[in-house]
Amino acid sequence: MLIWSRSARWPIWALFAAAFLVIVAAPLAVLVAAALATEWNDVLPGGFTVAHLGAALTGENQGSLLVSLQTAAVAGLAAVAVGTWAALALAAAPRWLRKGADGLLHLPVAIPSVVVGLGLLVAYSRPPLLLNGTRWIVLIAHLVLVLSFSYATVASALTRIDDSYAQVAASLGARPALVLLRIRLPMLLPAMSAAAALAVALSMGEVGATIMVYPPDWRTLPVTVFTLTDRGRTFDAAAATLILLGATLVTLLILGRVSRGRATTGVSP
Repeated sequence: MLIWSRSARWPIWALFAAAFLVIVAAPLAVLVAAALATEWNDVLPGGFTVAHLGAALTGENQGSLLVSLQTAAVAGLAAVAVGTWAALALAAAPRWLRKGADGLLHLPVAIPSVVVGLGLLVAYSRPPLLLNGTRWIVLIAHLVLVLSFSYATVASALTRIDDSYAQVAASLGARPALVLLRIRLPMLLPAMSAAAALAVALSMGEVGATIMVYPPDWRTLPVTVFTLTDRGRTFDAAAATLILLGATLVTLLILGRVSRGRATTGVSP
């Protein structure tokens, strides 16, 4: 409900600020303090050091960060490609088929990620597709989990795009492939960029399904954080979490810059 009274806005803003402070700012501040703490036996840390951050950028932690970045890149690109194809294909499909396929594509959102991981582990632990113990099962798990969001983003944008441009191009003799490459995809580029950013962000933080299927040589950074926490190495886990947050933010900023560059140099219909 909109608040038109100026006097009533201040309590609303104060409530929002208090909720933001408790839910977002305070946990993040504690995380930063834990990543820099030498010891913490009182209300505040007993000292500060950057040794934990240095350790988070070396050895196995560095390898886990590279694995997370590679997994997010592959799963994100695949999710955008498959999600865009599904949205375009279902837009022209019969109503009954569109509804059924839409429900299936949204199914991973409705079930816990652990269930997805267990299902993939059972499905790919026997021939002819024996992927258990390989990096491919991790990539498939991330693709399954982020595909729903990529598809939903592109499909929602597709419903708001004026189809007259594509119809005019087709009436002038343009082949369907040319209409797709020169008309539809450029108009969907902002939605595809948003879908890629969302897919990468979700993949970088995914742990539920990954911990069920990951092999020893393909361990993502969230799994490493979970392992460090389970071993009682809280400060190291906090430092690794900060590195994960920073890497995710930098990746999203790069994606945003690339998408803005493509939008300014793209072909207009």
